Amino acid sequence: MATKPTATAVTRSAEVRMPQQTYSTDALDMPSLGECLVRSAVGLRDRIAVKALVEEEQILTRYNVRAALVTKQNGVMICRWEGMAGLLYTLGLSESERAFLGLVLSIVGLRHSYLSTVECLDARRLQIVLRAVTRLAGEGRSGIAMLS
Repeated sequence: MATKPTATAVTRSAEVRMPQQTYSTDALDMPSLGECLVRSAVGLRDRIAVKALVEEEQILTRYNVRAALVTKQNGVMICRWEGMAGLLYTLGLSESERAFLGLVLSIVGLRHSYLSTVECLDARRLQIVLRAVTRLAGEGRSGIAMLS
């Protein structure tokens, strides 16, 4: 009469049959979401806005922001700025985050922001916005390049 295998025997048997999982360096070298968005940016304004958002690092890590902004189109991750402009005040952002994102949206050309909004930015975000405006104006212009 055959004996029923014990749980230990089944587990050991399964362990033997399962191949050891290894990670290739290709999987570790996958581009970040930010890199994908920069690559897919169309036009100067879009590219500058994406770079500013990626450089800021914190806002894009929020799930609700990614859900409102990022979409996959034809297999490529892109920014859907129009959707973000309509949801800016519904995302639960702090005043500083909302001010920064509003200025980024104005770079794209989808929203008007008052320059006084920079009062809400901390020094780090202000530097990012200044670099973005410098890129938008053209870094070759005399005097503007000193800001970066």
